[in-house]
Amino acid sequence: MLSRIEHEKRVVKQMIALYCRHKEGNTTLCPDCQKLSEYAHARLSHCRFGESKPTCKQCPIHCYNPRMREQMRAVMRYAGPRMLLYHPVSALVHLWRELRF
Repeated sequence: MLSRIEHEKRVVKQMIALYCRHKEGNTTLCPDCQKLSEYAHARLSHCRFGESKPTCKQCPIHCYNPRMREQMRAVMRYAGPRMLLYHPVSALVHLWRELRF
């Protein structure tokens, strides 16, 4: 089983790919989405909460800079509901963890 941080990284990558493919019409990640993915992975790698990390939505510390935070919010707003169709297991595990903490 993946660690909490590794699972979050995978979910973020899936959401960004879904957004870039469906919303922007790209077959691969565009430079902006690639940059956002790398930024999100760096933030998750250096999360001060480690394995006891809450979901970003419930985190008391917002570690994203404002521009990236808005971009991630747009990605999550679009991809979040669609995750149940395209990546149901990841979406359900993410929801379960969000409700548990």
